[in-house]
Amino acid sequence: MFEDLTRVRLVVNIKTLYVSILAVGSMIICREYGIQGSFPLTLISTAIIFPIVFSIGGAYKRREAALAHYGSIKAHGRAIYYAVRDWLPEADETSLSNTRDKLGKLMIGMRDLFTQPEEEMRNHEEAVYTAFSELSLLIRVELRDKGLPGGECSRLYAYMSKMMVAFENTKHIFQYRTPRSLRAYSDFFILALPIMYGPYFVASSTGYSMYLEYVMPLLFAFILVGLDNIQEHLENPFDQIGVDDVAINAEKFVHSLEH
Repeated sequence: MFEDLTRVRLVVNIKTLYVSILAVGSMIICREYGIQGSFPLTLISTAIIFPIVFSIGGAYKRREAALAHYGSIKAHGRAIYYAVRDWLPEADETSLSNTRDKLGKLMIGMRDLFTQPEEEMRNHEEAVYTAFSELSLLIRVELRDKGLPGGECSRLYAYMSKMMVAFENTKHIFQYRTPRSLRAYSDFFILALPIMYGPYFVASSTGYSMYLEYVMPLLFAFILVGLDNIQEHLENPFDQIGVDDVAINAEKFVHSLEH
């Protein structure tokens, strides 16, 4: 129950209150001065609903792509760990511990990069590539120098290369969002249309019981702001604010390797 209420707060927030006040206030003023009109509702879908739904679709695809790249990094990292464990005649616990440490450092570096402000990205990116460099050196020291054939080592370097490609793709998802001009456009009309539609709220509430006349502008505000909040929470799939974010659990990944 508490979790459901938390999710509702992600969709209904202080912005919902502001837009509701604008919509109801516009209706009250228009009624006071006898201003009413039957505006077409298709303007709402054209000006706001369609752009926001388009943005939600784009943000959702970015989140799914981020999940796919994150899964690729984990899978290839696990494959490197299994190679250290199984491709030599005898597994060296020191080598396995070093491999877990390097993979854990990589995961922690990625988590720090994607959960911190974009302005700090360069410092965290350096830490991630330091972890990749140490992982590359580990493949040579722990496997090639201990007798693993060069072809097998090349395969592991190919795994690491795929991890780096997946990381770069994920980083670009983090850096580049859905069009900012489209977001500004939607924000403007979310504030403007509830005011402009005051005459429509007055005309459509004819015959309603007392206080039910305010249901229309309130629903108007809740729907528009709710869709906008959903898009905003999907915009950055790593900020750990929305319930649909991608969580990089480095400790759980390392623990699963150890056991």
